[in-house]
Amino acid sequence: MAAHRFTRVLASAVALATLVSMAACGNSNSGSKGDADKAELVFWGWDSGNSMKQLIADFEKDNPGITVKFNSTGTASNTQTALTNAIAAGKGAPDVVMLEDPTVTQFAVTNDLVDLSAYGADKEADKFASGPWSKLQYNNKPYAMPIDSGPEMLFYNKAVFDKAGVDGEKIKTWDDYYEAAKKVRKTGAYMTNNSGSAMEYQPFTAQAWQAGAHPWKVDGEKITIDMTNDEGMKKYIDFQQKLIDEDLVNTQISNWSDEWNRSLNDGSLASLVIGGWMPINLMNGAPDQKGNWRVTQLPQWNEGDEVSAEDGGSALAITSQSKNQAAAYKFIQYMTLGNGAKTMSETGTFPALKSILNSDSFTDPNTESNKKTNEFFGGQNVNKILAEAAKRPVNEFQYLPYNAFAQTEFGDDISPAYGKKKTLKEAFTEYGKRLTEHGTQQGYDVTNNG
Repeated sequence: MAAHRFTRVLASAVALATLVSMAACGNSNSGSKGDADKAELVFWGWDSGNSMKQLIADFEKDNPGITVKFNSTGTASNTQTALTNAIAAGKGAPDVVMLEDPTVTQFAVTNDLVDLSAYGADKEADKFASGPWSKLQYNNKPYAMPIDSGPEMLFYNKAVFDKAGVDGEKIKTWDDYYEAAKKVRKTGAYMTNNSGSAMEYQPFTAQAWQAGAHPWKVDGEKITIDMTNDEGMKKYIDFQQKLIDEDLVNTQISNWSDEWNRSLNDGSLASLVIGGWMPINLMNGAPDQKGNWRVTQLPQWNEGDEVSAEDGGSALAITSQSKNQAAAYKFIQYMTLGNGAKTMSETGTFPALKSILNSDSFTDPNTESNKKTNEFFGGQNVNKILAEAAKRPVNEFQYLPYNAFAQTEFGDDISPAYGKKKTLKEAFTEYGKRLTEHGTQQGYDVTNNG
């Protein structure tokens, strides 16, 4: 096993070194705006919709003086590592980089991304859903533009719910969810899974976010950690502990594992609380449940509320090393505000742009893409439900400037609680200590309030 991991790490390292060297010839650590109409841009990112070739060709056709060289990083993690290496080297960063939303802050706080308000991006806030836009701000300035959105949703298997005597559309609160989980467990299935692994970090942040939690607050170089005394965190921890104690959640299965897909496909996992980008993953991972799955709005902590949160999401930023920042912003505008955003929404990306979310074409059940999705979801107009969620309000929430460490450490510290080796409160206390220690080592002024 160790040898296998080493081989994968070595392969990734080689790939990342190649990326940096390919970009190095065109960049240095002294960025400049450059010519907005003439440039050779280097763009790093991943291509989950297999549409990047067409997107770039369309952009270059509309902007004949600009060429875009796309270097596929394969994954968000690879992109982050490659950018970190280029920053450390002082050269080799691309002009435009795709990042997962939670990692934007860690590069913004070190001045390695461009403040896009210099190009008027701060005036575009109202054009995007509030959830993805809010994650890309540092010191109230945008350091990236959202590509997609991931409103947290409740996906459920109606066939399993019917067997348990549960009406998924009547789950309006987390108390309703808890009562439904007890009924589902009596059938032999589990309401959901949670092993406390690093793969469950994003759902954790989303659900804590919706609960109004502030497990950490970032104010420049000052960070406050509060894992167990914060009122929202207390609410989240108490609820999760109840699910663990009463065996209402399968603690042996991690998100995105083979066992996870098998359990979704055989009906032994009855629901998921996860981002609105999940439909295509269910269609691919649970094909035997075609027609059984449904989607509905996220349960609320207070009946009558309509508070949402974001799970995942990606964005485009300009690196401070870029010498072609004006042209780079023109490309970002095309991808997030222009025709590129429309193309991506048609190839499986859940949009962040309100004009698309509000468009008749996006929710038209007769488009080929929507027909296929809606058939899998038993005839629901899935995009209509997701679009409603994306337009719901969100609480204020921040991510740590060392988000990658926070995600890895989450799995190390929180998984023992799901294995019933300690309480969840004890696990989060330890997690807070580790985050405090790491932040201090990184040079931040960190206070741990619990």
